[in-house]
Amino acid sequence: MTPKEIFNEINAKKIIENLEKRNMQGFFVKTKEEALKLALDIIPNKSTICWGGSQSILQIGLIDALYNGDYTLFDRAKATTQEEIDTIYRKAFFSDFYLASANAITLDGKIINIDGTGNRVAAMIYGPKNVLLIVGLNKVAKDEISAVDRVRNYASPMNAIRLDKNTPCKIKGNCYDCISNETICCVTTITRYSKEKNRIKVILVEEELGY
Repeated sequence: MTPKEIFNEINAKKIIENLEKRNMQGFFVKTKEEALKLALDIIPNKSTICWGGSQSILQIGLIDALYNGDYTLFDRAKATTQEEIDTIYRKAFFSDFYLASANAITLDGKIINIDGTGNRVAAMIYGPKNVLLIVGLNKVAKDEISAVDRVRNYASPMNAIRLDKNTPCKIKGNCYDCISNETICCVTTITRYSKEKNRIKVILVEEELGY
């Protein structure tokens, strides 16, 4: 193995051990293909599934694979009205699995997210029977302060650019703590423990995923 691969394995092992201490379950894989296979192994056939906005779950091909399987999917991309979107947001709370990523994850096993509408973090916190997160090692941060900084000054500006939001971070590349209807930074959550053991499952992927 290369020094980088050894370094990544050390950090992944550390995160998984700390997730377990926090009543969450962690896995480590090398590639997108391995992440997809593991995710499909974790999700039983016939499951009801919903997901939040996530480039990571798209990049490993998970949504396409689910449409080719035996599942009931609540997909807001198929909605044609805001009312339908809102209904799907609420159906997420009754699903067997909720799929998402994390905006950052710390070496000591905390999961940090910043959300615009709030539906994604709300479902991660409470409701769905299982939460499955696909997280590239590019999202690892040393500690909570570094993780929040990463999300505010890298992930959020990148997503604002991707979504073509009229925010200062889209133009200048870093957070201005803006207050406007265009902001995608309405809610910040730090998941430091799960009351229900292994409800939250994290697949760490050595490849870069998302922002």
